[in-house]
Amino acid sequence: MRSASPALVAYLAAQKAARDAPMLMADCYTFTLRSGSIYTYTNADVPITMNGFVFAANSVLVDGLTFKCTTTLDVDTQHISIAARPTDTVNGVPFLLALHNGVFDGCGVKRERAFLSSWQSPPIGSVVLFQGLVTSVDQIGRTSAEITVASDLVLLDLDMPRNLYQPTCCHTLFDSGCGLVKNAFGSVGAAGAGSTVSSIVWSGASSTFAQGTVYFSSGLNAGASANIKAVTAGALILSYPLEFTPAVGDAFTAYQGCDHTIATCQSKFNNPANFRGFPFVPPPTSAY
Repeated sequence: MRSASPALVAYLAAQKAARDAPMLMADCYTFTLRSGSIYTYTNADVPITMNGFVFAANSVLVDGLTFKCTTTLDVDTQHISIAARPTDTVNGVPFLLALHNGVFDGCGVKRERAFLSSWQSPPIGSVVLFQGLVTSVDQIGRTSAEITVASDLVLLDLDMPRNLYQPTCCHTLFDSGCGLVKNAFGSVGAAGAGSTVSSIVWSGASSTFAQGTVYFSSGLNAGASANIKAVTAGALILSYPLEFTPAVGDAFTAYQGCDHTIATCQSKFNNPANFRGFPFVPPPTSAY
């Protein structure tokens, strides 16, 4: 059972009574990024304006997300296909490249079926057929990608309790619990000669950026981010390689990292008041 507006219920009843009357429908897909940005697409031949958004008809094509109705708490996991052109962008980055770079990790996905009296009129109403989250990117090619999505029930799979008694801090650096402002611990730089997909040559590299992150704002890697595994003399060593080799002058912002110990929290960030660890928990011992 899916809820519908009174206007849509009346329209469907009238269409059923008319029997041979044509019924116009369009599937509309909404992608809500963790940043709050929303992107909307439709499989119709014309744009659809609904809920204050324009669902683009000449852009990204989505195939999948079938309707499923059960009475259990089983997570509805589905695979969908996405086709996109280089001109279809997300914040200026090609859609498929943004997908590869993790922009859509944890993204909310919704499929609605809109009912229209004519293609020139706004929808009479819509019915939500699927709503969930992107859980994995299975395959990415030049023009298409395969991703896995799961219904919102997947959130019930989170491990509990949320916080554990452990020597290290359970906050994520710069989150609301940590309380630090991320931009205050970032430094702007540019890739130097000799940079590779796994190493960024930078005169400003120092040990403070170990276990941090780097975000590219220009070049072929624009919009991409990577974790910093270690720092050597004049270079940031990445945990995983970038898709493209940075060119000399490619701009990026490097953010400092944290090993979640009380010593680092005190000496590096002066933030022990928000430390959420238990450094004096006795270490595990063995009994003989």
